[in-house]
Amino acid sequence: MTAAAPTGATEEPSEVPLVASIDVGTTSSRVILFNMLGQEVSKHQIEYSTSASREKYAPVGKRRHSVDETTAAAAGGGSDSRRASRASPPSPAQPIFSAEGIAIEANEYLEIEDLERPSVPTLSFPRAGWVECNPLGILAHVVQCFAANLVSVDRVNGSRVSNGLAPYRIRCVGIANMRETTLVWSRKTGEPVVPYGIVWNDTRTSAIVTEKRNSTPQAVQDRLRAKTGLPLYSTYFSCSKLRWLLDNEPAVRACYDAGDLMFGTVDTWLIYHLTSNRAFVSDVTNASRTGFMNLDTLVYDDELLNYWDLARDKVNLPRIVSSAEYYGDFALPECVRTNLTPVAWSLLTDFCARTPAVPIQGCLGDQSASLVGQLAFKPGAAKCTYGTGCFLLYNTGTKKLISSHGALTTFGYWFPHLENEEHAQPHFALEGSVAVAGAVVQWLRDNLRLIPKAEDIGPLASRVSDTGGVVFVPAFSGLFAPYWDASARATIMGMSQHTTASHLARAAVEGVCFQARAILKAMSSDAAGEGRKDRDFLEEVADGTYEKAPLSMLAVDGGMSRSKEVMQIQADILGPCVKVRTSASSECTALGAAIAAALAYEKREDRVLWKDLKDVKKWVMYGGTEPGNRPPVDEESFRTRIFRSKSIDTERRRKWKLWEAAIERSRGWMNIVEQSTHDNATAKNM
Repeated sequence: MTAAAPTGATEEPSEVPLVASIDVGTTSSRVILFNMLGQEVSKHQIEYSTSASREKYAPVGKRRHSVDETTAAAAGGGSDSRRASRASPPSPAQPIFSAEGIAIEANEYLEIEDLERPSVPTLSFPRAGWVECNPLGILAHVVQCFAANLVSVDRVNGSRVSNGLAPYRIRCVGIANMRETTLVWSRKTGEPVVPYGIVWNDTRTSAIVTEKRNSTPQAVQDRLRAKTGLPLYSTYFSCSKLRWLLDNEPAVRACYDAGDLMFGTVDTWLIYHLTSNRAFVSDVTNASRTGFMNLDTLVYDDELLNYWDLARDKVNLPRIVSSAEYYGDFALPECVRTNLTPVAWSLLTDFCARTPAVPIQGCLGDQSASLVGQLAFKPGAAKCTYGTGCFLLYNTGTKKLISSHGALTTFGYWFPHLENEEHAQPHFALEGSVAVAGAVVQWLRDNLRLIPKAEDIGPLASRVSDTGGVVFVPAFSGLFAPYWDASARATIMGMSQHTTASHLARAAVEGVCFQARAILKAMSSDAAGEGRKDRDFLEEVADGTYEKAPLSMLAVDGGMSRSKEVMQIQADILGPCVKVRTSASSECTALGAAIAAALAYEKREDRVLWKDLKDVKKWVMYGGTEPGNRPPVDEESFRTRIFRSKSIDTERRRKWKLWEAAIERSRGWMNIVEQSTHDNATAKNM
């Protein structure tokens, strides 16, 4: 698909510029090539093999979604079976859970050529609560995906040129990645010190963070949290993971004592190995998740390093950089050569030899990348990704806010070369998560069998105008932000003989939407400032202007966002202050990294895809259409749909009070169960 020519163009372009986006997630890696419309020109994805899947696993997952599926196979190759594995024997498939209780399915695929060859899984679960990744495996997957896209584009370009069309050309590369995952390698060799990295949702550091909490005065805790924006005592972040490696892996400790230890998250690992200058950097959105960076100074803080007993002269920390600047030219790491066919290796070698060289110059942590890919650039804009759970980010602009409601403070993005002074400054965000979203739809489908397919939930819920008084609190694994009650459990209240499957379906959907509202209410209260936190800003319209309210727009993506019925329910629950907007792309995270890379050029004239954030919106959301020719804001745009509340004020507020009452009744249930079990055991022993 060819991108439309910029307004005023009088001749066909000699080439169609593309930006490549590397997107490394928890269970897969992908590389996507985007044009200026934000459309996917080529895509290749590899699902990770795991040690918690089926009886056998393979180093290279099932390939999918490239322009030419037959050419993609040419990029494949086996992983290096000589690398040691710490994986436990394969066990039956089961979900793993994040620190927020969000389920992550362990995926595994087999290919014919891999059946006879034992291999190292990309994800391993050696003990309960432990989640490890293979750093070299991730690197190999990324290069394989990149090669597959080159194979596809090479074929497509041959056809395009023969038909008189301009060929595609990759101009720059961006990276999005799972955050907090901790990797260590040797400065001398570039090889991992241990053959695994600790993934963000690993919980092995529980004892470390508990000891820290018990031994740290409250005043110190408050001061350190103000510096990092993070809860100090979560297993989520990189700081405790690095401490665990130093305390438990002799090889890591020896490397540290010798001053040879390099620490980084996935972005740092990839950029280091994929740049010709071995750039050792981490962008602010990733560095802010380590627990070592000061949000005000944008550098590693001595007090934070000392708190985790780290010596600056013994551990090499990546230089903290912006999300959009030149890091280095794309290079091919020799260590993955055995993972590629000769054809793929030759194409990559030619790609790296291009003049001018192709730079890697965009980097964002996955949730920040999603915020950018959702085009939520204005302060007061928020995004919600509806997966198994929900991740919500709220753009607070250049203002750093430390939440009093349990949200995290993080960076949204930093694009320093934009001409607008405010847009060129680092942008902060508040982050919160909902443990159960799509999981409740799966529960209705698989456990209660109310629907045959997940996409049937919207139509079923819309058969009734309300829940008939039913309230469903889907706290299957406790309540998270902003309630934070691990002892709570799911409850369904208010049922009668009148209750139908449609009432239950609607109550389940509303339960997800009410949780999202609760987080957004807390975030808007944080944004409003001290002294105004008891007000419900989602119930106030500021002169009818969304941009003047603490929260103006919720951009949505993910499975549930594809249901117009569900999104209308979400808009009705949020009320008239907030509009809900579906995403312009199904790959918001990868698109965000692509936008960062395209805006990294210092000179405006060098930005051949988009000139600035306004230009990004023009092309990605409106297909290049000028403002005067666009549909009204309440109508569906070229690539998005807008939902606004149709609810009656009194009815919406009544339902919110019912929700809050249901929350109170669901709290503390497991405490009661445990006490009852204890009392029963005591009675039997008497």
